[in-house]
Formats: sequence, C-alpha cells, structure tokens
Amino acid sequence: MLQPGAVNLGMLRRIQAGDLRLALEPSVRPAMARAQAVVQSIVDNDEVVYGINTGFGKLASTRIANNHLADLQRNLVLSHCVGTGEALAAPVVRLVLATKAISLARGHSGIRPEIVDALLALFNAGLLPCIPAKGSVGASGDLAPLAHMACVLIGEGHATTAEGDVITGLEAMRRIGLEPFVLGPKEGLALLNGTQVSTALALVGLFGAENVLASALMAGALSLEAIQGSIKPFDERIHAARGQPGQMAVAAAIRTLLEGSQIVPSHADCGRVQDPYSVRCIPQVMGACLDNLAHAARVLCIEANAASDNPLVFSDTGEVISGGNFHAEPVAFAADIIALAVSETGAISERRIALLLDTGLSGLPPFLVRDGGLNSGFMIAQVTAAALASENKSLAHPASVDSLPTSANQEDHVSMATFAARRLGEMVNNTAVVVGIEAMAAAQGMELKRGLKSSPLVEAEFKAIRQHVAFLERDRFLATDIETMRQWALRARLPACLLNILPSYS
Repeated sequence: MLQPGAVNLGMLRRIQAGDLRLALEPSVRPAMARAQAVVQSIVDNDEVVYGINTGFGKLASTRIANNHLADLQRNLVLSHCVGTGEALAAPVVRLVLATKAISLARGHSGIRPEIVDALLALFNAGLLPCIPAKGSVGASGDLAPLAHMACVLIGEGHATTAEGDVITGLEAMRRIGLEPFVLGPKEGLALLNGTQVSTALALVGLFGAENVLASALMAGALSLEAIQGSIKPFDERIHAARGQPGQMAVAAAIRTLLEGSQIVPSHADCGRVQDPYSVRCIPQVMGACLDNLAHAARVLCIEANAASDNPLVFSDTGEVISGGNFHAEPVAFAADIIALAVSETGAISERRIALLLDTGLSGLPPFLVRDGGLNSGFMIAQVTAAALASENKSLAHPASVDSLPTSANQEDHVSMATFAARRLGEMVNNTAVVVGIEAMAAAQGMELKRGLKSSPLVEAEFKAIRQHVAFLERDRFLATDIETMRQWALRARLPACLLNILPSYS
C-alpha cells in the first residue's frame, strides 16, 4: 500500500525494481475527492482561477470558457509532448508513475482518484509510457516528459509492455480495462506539473551510487590486502577525534571487512610508515561521499512524497493557491552532490589501481603480471579507468548553477534538475567500471602474493570474483572481464557491514 507522504527509500527501491504491486492506502481517497470538489465548485460558480479556467504560463490572464475546459486540458497535454532522445529506462518510468501517483494522492491537486488508480494500474500491468529522456529544464515541473506519461491516459502516445513491445496509448489503456480519460478541469495541468521525472532519475542515480560506493569499499579492502597496507589509519580513535559521521562509518566498515585477516598482522612491523592517500584516506574521502549520499537521500525521499504541482488546492478552506513547488532546485542540488560523490568514488578507486600497478609502491610485479614485457597485464585496463574517471570529472560540473529562461520570461529561473539527475546514470556506470577494474586488479595482486589468507569476508569476495574472472597468467581479451566486473560493482551483493551504512538502510 502506498501511503502518500510516508513512502520510504526502501519502498522506492522496490518500486524501481518493479517487484511489487501498488495500491493506494484507502484513507487518502476522501482528501482527493474533497480537492476535486473544490475545483468543480470553482467551475460551477464561474470563478476565474489559474490552471482551472485560464491559459498557462504567459497566457495565464486568458480566460477559457467552460465549454472548452476539456479541450484546454487535452491540448495542454498534447502541446507539451515535445520530448526527444532515447526513452527513459523502465526503472525510471516505474518511479515516475509511482511518485506521480503519490504526489496527486496527497489531496492538493484536485484530480479524480480514478486517474491515480489508472497510473498504478499501468505500473502493475508492466505497461510503461514511452518518455523521451530530453526536453525538461526542471522548472514548471518536468513538463515535456510528464506530458508523454499523461498522453497515454488520454489514449495518445505509446507504452512498452513487460515483454518490450511498443503499443499505442489507446491499447495500453484498454489492456488495463479503461477507455481513455476525458480530462476535467485542472487534471491535465496536475499531471504535467511536478518534479517526478527529475526525482525518479535522481533516485535511480542515488541507488546506483550507493551500490558502487559499497563495492568501492570492498575493492579498497582487497587493494589494502594486496599491497599489505596498514590497518592503523582505520583506528576508531582517529575518526572519533574528527567526528564526521560518514568517515566513522566507513572506517568501521573497513575494520569489519578485514576482521580475522591473517595478512594484516603478518606485516605489522614491516617498516612502511605510511600508505598513499588513496588507501590511507579511504574513510575521509569515502566517508564524505557517504555523507553527501545521505543528505541527497533525505532530500529525494521528501520530494518523492511531495505535492509539487501548481496551483495547489486546500480543501479545508476552499482555496486554490498558485506557488512554485514545481521548481526542482532541491532535486538539482541533490543530483549535483550525488554526482560529486560518484565522481570521487571513481577517482580514488582509479588511484588505487595505479598504486597496484606501480611496483615501486605496491611491491607487486609491474602491471600485475609475472612475465612483464612479453605481457602488458593490467597496463591498459588502468588507462580505461583513467579515461572514465576523467570523463566523470567533466560530468560532475554542477548543473544547478545553470539557468535559461523559458515561456517568454515568465519562467525566468530554472533548475536544470532533469539533466542534473539524468547524467548520473552514465556517471554511475563509469564508476562501476573503474571500481570493477580495481577489484579485479586487487584480486590479481592478492593471488600474486598468495600465502596467508585475508578475512572471511574478503576471502568470500575474492572467491566470488574468481568464479567469473580468472587469474591473468598472460595477456588475454579483457573487455569481457571488465564488463563482468562492472556488473559486480552495480549488484551490491555485499556483506551487511557495508549495506548497513547506506542511506536506504538507515
């Protein structure tokens, strides 16, 4: 059951995955009906209220006659279907449908409950509106992408089936047992206004970022063991003295990962004073990334539950008030700080790859291969990691600082939240490749020095990697192994000691 205003990140994760059926909590339906009655009363009493019987944006002062209100809402939806680019992925669209339903069900939109039911029926049937990825500036809501969602409800546009077939919006509606809606006053506007697309994209980015962060902590532990690094920088007292919560959590996670290692005590008096920052400062860097993700998670969870269309209906007083909840600045900022965390996760991971390959620092054979010269080993895999880490640095430039006025300067400051969130998918994939290469290289390093065993948790992960990626005895085609490890980094099939530090599990 969806309880609008109280949907948590764990539920949003399940919605993304599509492994559940959705229905509204029955107790929310009366509030929706009361708000819809307020809108109908305005029409019946011939009052003039923006979004109900006026034009939109710069045309807000244009009065629309009652006999044209259905045309007004239909035209609004169709005129805004101007998106371009590839269709949004299924996990994103599932979140769009669900969060739009949640927002409308808050009871401030003046929309019929039956329309919300239809959104959830599409979700449950695996019928996902085809929504182009590009065309929103994240200001007056995600207008164009949400119009592509809404047009299915009026029998236009297209949807994909669970089997991947593309069908018309009319056919999608009929498959859930409904005829297309004739939209009533304000209903088209309520469907189009809102931050649901940028929020859905940011949530998918957040969940991917959590996964690669957890995988990077595991890869970092593997690297530390491969170079026989020091565990002393992870001493609880060091991190308590600073007091940053993410830093303390990451240090604790690394200590737990390495608990019971035979390798750690074997080189306690090896004479090495300090490891490079990419190992020694894992808690400080990755902890800061974790704190960013935790903040973004809080913002996005609030936004996923928000009433973010305009105007809003307050049925207790009968007022309809215009505001700006559709402005997606909170989402843009959240997406930007997720981007920083994803970029830095990949950047420090790439530095650990370079460390593993540098025999002067790691004590391992050059480029992690025994017969160097004849074999190049991991030399060019690190180049790939460097290329992707560098690419992420450009992608991490904040999108929220940009603005380009629209609608004849009525919408004169925009958030660019939709791009801010959309680019996270590419960044997460880039970092997953980097982290995957690190884990593969660290496993190679551990095996080159094989003698004592690491901790049970690290050994279990080492074994899991070896089930899919063989030891590199001589040069071979590595692209397939890298893709396997990218998927490893994204799956987050990791120990509870890592999962428990992530925002979704707090």
